[in-house]
Amino acid sequence: MKDTEVDAFREFAGAAIPQLHRIALAACGDRHDADDLVQTTLEKMCGAWSRIERRDEPPMAYARTVLVRAFIDSGRRAWRRSERSFEILPETAFAERGYGQVDDTPGLYAALSTLTARQRLVVVLRHVEGLPVAEVARVLGSSESNVKSASAEGLARLRRALASPADAPTPTHPAARRVFTQGAQR
Repeated sequence: MKDTEVDAFREFAGAAIPQLHRIALAACGDRHDADDLVQTTLEKMCGAWSRIERRDEPPMAYARTVLVRAFIDSGRRAWRRSERSFEILPETAFAERGYGQVDDTPGLYAALSTLTARQRLVVVLRHVEGLPVAEVARVLGSSESNVKSASAEGLARLRRALASPADAPTPTHPAARRVFTQGAQR
């Protein structure tokens, strides 16, 4: 890569990491797996950066597609993993980097984990990232009607998971609050 391409990639990566991490964290529910997904995405993009820059498509759209496919691939190869994730690690630097904006609802990740991987990706891309149905369909490589169906089923399942007893806290994250209140209005 030329020096100008390296600088352009570094600039893109610096700006894209928080958004990619938010998508990855919401999709897989584990900070360490989310870090791995973002790293894999950036590695793949770095190798193809000169081609990515020449495309008409914005690099972030390409990055979302790479991240989603890396997430799907990681689920296919779960039995091959030799790494072990631990629930609690003595790290505090992660929160200081500003990636934890989605994590302010205690039950959100637990509720997201009740969805299938496809429903979780659709809900995250549509309702957390705010992508249009056509873009989500393109990223996932499926039809718009499949995206709409997965979104409806995922939101219904999420509402059931978030509709906990009256003493439970109301979701505080805007995306979770929208999902929760839209279900209550029906």
